[in-house]
Amino acid sequence: MIRINDILDQIHTYMPDADTSLVEKAYVYSAKVHAGQMRLSGEPYLSHPLAVAYILAQQKLDLSSITAGLLHDAVEDTLSTIEEIEEMFGPDVARIVDGVTKISQIRFQSKIEKQAENIRKMILAMSKDIRVLLVKLADRLHNMRTLQYQKERKRVKIARETLDIYAPLASRLGIDWIKRELEDLAFRYLYPEEYEELKQEVEARLGERKAYVEEVKEIISKKMAEYGLSCRVLGRPKHLYSIFRKMRRRNVSLDEIYDLIAFRIILKTVTECYEALGIVHSLWKPVPGRFKDYISLPKANMYQSLHTTVIGPYGERMEIQIRTEEMDKVATEGIAAHWLYKEGKVLKKDQQRQFEWLKRLMEWQKELEDPREFLESVRMDLFPDEVYVLTPNGEIKEFPMGATPIDFAYSIHTEVGHHCAGAKVNGKMVPLKYQLQNGDVVEIITSKHHKPSRDWLKIARTSRARARIRQWIKTEEREKSLALGKDLCNREFKKHRLDFAEFLKEDAEEVAKSLSFKTVDDMLIAAGYGKISPSQIVGKYVKLKHVEDVEELLEQDSAGASKQKKPQSEGIQIQGHDDIMIHLAKCCTPVPGDEVIGYITRGRGVTIHREDCPNVSSLEPDRKIEVTWTTDDDVNYPVMLNVVTADEKGMLAAVSNAISAAEANILEAKVYTTPDHSAHFTFLAEVRDSGHLKKVISGIKKVNGVMRVDRQASV
Repeated sequence: MIRINDILDQIHTYMPDADTSLVEKAYVYSAKVHAGQMRLSGEPYLSHPLAVAYILAQQKLDLSSITAGLLHDAVEDTLSTIEEIEEMFGPDVARIVDGVTKISQIRFQSKIEKQAENIRKMILAMSKDIRVLLVKLADRLHNMRTLQYQKERKRVKIARETLDIYAPLASRLGIDWIKRELEDLAFRYLYPEEYEELKQEVEARLGERKAYVEEVKEIISKKMAEYGLSCRVLGRPKHLYSIFRKMRRRNVSLDEIYDLIAFRIILKTVTECYEALGIVHSLWKPVPGRFKDYISLPKANMYQSLHTTVIGPYGERMEIQIRTEEMDKVATEGIAAHWLYKEGKVLKKDQQRQFEWLKRLMEWQKELEDPREFLESVRMDLFPDEVYVLTPNGEIKEFPMGATPIDFAYSIHTEVGHHCAGAKVNGKMVPLKYQLQNGDVVEIITSKHHKPSRDWLKIARTSRARARIRQWIKTEEREKSLALGKDLCNREFKKHRLDFAEFLKEDAEEVAKSLSFKTVDDMLIAAGYGKISPSQIVGKYVKLKHVEDVEELLEQDSAGASKQKKPQSEGIQIQGHDDIMIHLAKCCTPVPGDEVIGYITRGRGVTIHREDCPNVSSLEPDRKIEVTWTTDDDVNYPVMLNVVTADEKGMLAAVSNAISAAEANILEAKVYTTPDHSAHFTFLAEVRDSGHLKKVISGIKKVNGVMRVDRQASV
């Protein structure tokens, strides 16, 4: 357990003359308010704020940040108030603590909404003071280090959020060591079997390659010395999650990953960096297309380095990074390397670029009301890989990897995006799905007759473009649904010999409010979407007007409907509804235990998708509804599994037997082989829930010759 003296000693390593009385006062206060509270590990709760403060001191942050680290949970978990914190520790500390504090007093409709609002508040707070995020990252890092004490379901949820939100945030701030540790910890809990297997394999290989690493370092050092360059040479293994991600992206085994170790050459000046690059390329043959110059064109988080991949001394690929001492410090520590909160220090022009992504997040948190849309925009804007393209006038624009001319068009102006008819890249026409490359010169061709298509959502990568496309579709859908809702209600009113026009003039507003709608149009649009039925509107209206004969007729209709077979529920419950037809999406085959979302379709009830289904991002937010699973042990659900094995005799039988042994029924199986002597199986099997599915996957992995098992995200 970290002690207060450890924190004070760490502070004095970089601020020898610092007055730490405020930090010591915060320690005493935190110990007092958290007295008697325990963590799940069995340690006193005080161990957590102490660990957070120590992580902040390791980053050489200012005293206000470290003080806030000791107090960050006081308002949320004790009777302390922000006013009390401000009175005792000042407005600077209170502002950071308030920004980190979760919104625990407000009741939300769903977990997704709560997560979105917590992140929304954090973005607002860190836009005013980036130290809010630094404290939050330290808080998340210590929670991840002690995640083993949580229940499995919560472990997976926290690890997924860490991988999606907090690791990219650390990357955006350039704090590489926190990003790496967060990713590896999340990997450990999201894919425990793959983590342990990869960890053992990598450790074994690194043990075998110690002599090789030392040999390469010596060759580089001697060669640099021959040319009069003084340098440090490091050989560092890549972290586990980056290796795992590369294996998945390329669909290869660890044996086919040649650059497990990245070599780094650290020099004094930028000129020496380019000299060293020439020396390395004269020593070993460079791999075409594998050179990146992040010195002349830094990443958004101000990372600078030269990256090259060469064919090493034994014919294998090696990645080499070349940078100055200052660049290495920034690459590891990020924003903390040139701490901005020292007295009187302001952002330089080149440092302001580091926070452009934060401005984008600020824009979207104001515009995107739907929590899923907002979370998606956060994930997309935090995506670390960028491409840089040019306008015809030579202006540089930055986009996430995979961006298309659609994204470019919307970055210019919303109307340019809406009327985008085509694009020229480097003077040649390209399809709108073309993925922009570094250095492309892009020109957008517009036509007033062209309008956005729902298909654009599949190719747009930036949150700006996707939000604008959705907004346009939503407006179009709203108008269509309003017309459809009016038509359906008009028919229902006529059926009961009621005057719909009179209803709209006199009583529609009151009925809309009684059905919890803000406006009459909202009520009619909901009827058009299928969220409510026209008979519900008629029912409210006749009760309001006391039309007894119509009320009697409606009751007869209701009684007749109840005798009919109830719509199939598929083990799903929708709050406030028990008469809606439900079916499970075939694209992602959800099973009990999966996080799911409902989508209202026209005329087909509600379709249930997994939250991580790729198709969910293109669905209209207004037609998504919260749903939950009901327990029913007698129901089986179909799932699609992809299995990659060695191309050997008997593999189909062995894998099939493993599925059967796990008490799952195979509905369908497909197989094909590839030239690299591997076999690819696709099984459609029935399982009871996500726990049963894990058992099936675990059983398949135990079969000799099986290289990978994945649940298919979408078919």
